[in-house]
Amino acid sequence: MLILLLLVIFTALVFEFINGFHDTANSIATVVATKVLTPGQAIMLAATTNLIGAFMGTAVAKTIASGLVDTDVVNVTPQVLISALTGAIIWNLITWWRGLPSSSSHALIGGLCGAALAASHNKWAALIWTKAGDGDWSTNKGLLWKVVVPMISSPIAGFTLGVLIISVLYLLISSAMRAGGPLARLARPRIVNAFFGKAQFVSAAYMGFAHGRQDAQKTMGIIALAVFGAQATGALDSLPSWLHFLHPDGGKDDIDSWVIITCALVMAAGTAVGGWRIIKTLGHKMVKLQTIDGFAAETASATILVTAAHFGMPVSTTHSISTAIMGVGFAKNPRKLKIGVIERIVWAWILTIPAAGGVAYGLFRLVEALGWS
Repeated sequence: MLILLLLVIFTALVFEFINGFHDTANSIATVVATKVLTPGQAIMLAATTNLIGAFMGTAVAKTIASGLVDTDVVNVTPQVLISALTGAIIWNLITWWRGLPSSSSHALIGGLCGAALAASHNKWAALIWTKAGDGDWSTNKGLLWKVVVPMISSPIAGFTLGVLIISVLYLLISSAMRAGGPLARLARPRIVNAFFGKAQFVSAAYMGFAHGRQDAQKTMGIIALAVFGAQATGALDSLPSWLHFLHPDGGKDDIDSWVIITCALVMAAGTAVGGWRIIKTLGHKMVKLQTIDGFAAETASATILVTAAHFGMPVSTTHSISTAIMGVGFAKNPRKLKIGVIERIVWAWILTIPAAGGVAYGLFRLVEALGWS
């Protein structure tokens, strides 16, 4: 059992590393596309701010650990978690290879649901659909409140906020030009580009922080789930001294410090590797971006991610930044959007949960057939 627990932790960290380089593009594509930072500078900024963001709260981790799968119906064994993580990893690698900005968050959720269904022998009750809290939104659990609602609302919010922010910025610039005098000089394209070039450094850091705040926590939740399961079976009762850190410090709703630190560092390392294929799709193929556009898209996306993280919602970084970019492009000129590229991205979104879930389901069935469950 201890070996299986260590294997779960290793697989989870592999997923976290891949998440880092897969979703790096989400946090730095716009700042690279607008040439405010070089790819190397952008990656280092993203890695640093990812690390900081990962330490800012554990609400999303708690949702993954205890808000999606009903452990009273299905026994969440290491084999279930390894199947879930592997399903998510395989889908992430496929979409990365194809240059599609699919959601690592939804890949992980799909993998967890698929493996849990297989382990429960198709008992849908194994998945918590909805469980209302005590009036506090952050205590609501289940796929409805924590996955389905955010999955639909966050892209809409990203698009709308992107349209709103860029529209306000252009309105301010046009008003300054009409006012004449010193204000009109400040509204010249060269001055505007120079200002938002500096402002985009801040918005890119904000986006990297939000990415760490959201995505690093998802793997924390998986590791915490594995540790709690191992503790319940007595696998942690006679650990060697060098593994004593595995003992949970708190209850089931707590995430240990070593889990937070490890996931934050591994994700930052993955971010440092980068994901150039997806950067090309987001930053260049979908719509041509100026510095003011990049600032608007990053600010809109990061605001949605940080807000969702506060309420423990595992929102997709990919969905929020992609739709924010679409919103900015739409506000500028709807005809400039590359519909073909957008269609490919939307299909990747639609397929992510069932595809990762299907792979995880099949993997667990294979493990079961081989007698390893």
